Amino acid sequence: MGNDGKGVRRLTLRVEEDRAGQKVDTLLRKELGLSGTVIRRIKWLPEGILLDGERVFTSRRVEAGQVLSVLVADPELRSGVTPVPGPLDIVYEDGDMLVLHKAPGVLVHPGAGHLSDTIGNFLMAYYRDQGIQADFHPVHRLDKGTSGLMVVAKHPHAQERLKRQLHTAAFRRVYLAVCLGGPQAEEGVVDAPIGMAEGSIVARVVRPDGLPARTRYRVLRRKGERVLVRLELETGRTHQIRVHMAHLGCPLAGDFLYGTEDRALIGRPALHSSELELLQPITGERLSFKAPLPADMRTLME
Repeated sequence: MGNDGKGVRRLTLRVEEDRAGQKVDTLLRKELGLSGTVIRRIKWLPEGILLDGERVFTSRRVEAGQVLSVLVADPELRSGVTPVPGPLDIVYEDGDMLVLHKAPGVLVHPGAGHLSDTIGNFLMAYYRDQGIQADFHPVHRLDKGTSGLMVVAKHPHAQERLKRQLHTAAFRRVYLAVCLGGPQAEEGVVDAPIGMAEGSIVARVVRPDGLPARTRYRVLRRKGERVLVRLELETGRTHQIRVHMAHLGCPLAGDFLYGTEDRALIGRPALHSSELELLQPITGERLSFKAPLPADMRTLME
C-alpha cells in the first residue's frame, strides 16, 4: 500500500495462490474492505482499478502473483470547502488520516458566517500546499468551544471505516471537563436520552423520547465548587457531555447554553478532548493519543 509522489493514495494487493481465479470485485470487498459505494465511484476512473498496471473491470478474474492496485484518493473535490491558510496543529498524519488538536473557538465545518475560518478551510489549504490529493472528510466533530483531539480521514474509504468504529470499543474518546457543583458521586454512568429542547433549534435536553445517550464519568479532583471530571462517551449525541452534566446539576464552567456564562472565569465551556484511541483504518494498527489539560482549564483548578 502507498502514495505515489503526487500524494495520491492507492491501495495494493498481491494475489496469493489461494485467491487465484477470484473476481477483482471479490478481492476489493473481502481483502481490501472497500464498500460497494467506494467501488462504484472508482471503477469508472481511468486509473481507478489496475491489475499489473492495466485498467480492468471488476468482473475480471485474477491470477496468482498479479498485483491489484486501487485509487482511493478523491479524483475530484466535492465538499465545496474553500482552501484558506490558517493554524493547523497536526498531532499525527499518515496516508489515510490525520489527528488534529483543535483550538477552542474554532469551528470544524464551514457554515453561515464562517466560510473561511474553520478546520475544513485550513485543512484544504494544507492539502493543496503539500500536494496531497484529498477532500475534507471529518470523522467526528467537536463543538466550537471544545478544544483537543479529533480525527479527519483523507479519503472516503478511510472515512467509512473510521465511522464504523465510532460508538464501538475500537474507538475510545475521553474528555476532561471542569464542572460547577458536582457531580456528587465519585464515578458513575449517565444513561439519559437526549432530544431537542422545546422552542430551540440549538439546545438539547434530557427527555424520555430522545435518542439513547450514555456517558461514563469519574471525578479526578475537587476545588471548592469546581470539579475536574474525566468523561468517556459511549454514544455521540450533540452536546452530550454538556447536557448530561447539566442534568446532574453540575453544568460545565463557562457553559452559556446549559449553565452560566462567565467570561471572567473562562471564555468557553470548559471541555477538552484529551484522549483518543482507534484502529488505523487500513492496517488495523491500534493508535493512541493524549492531549494535556489546556491552560485556561488548568487555571480553574489551581
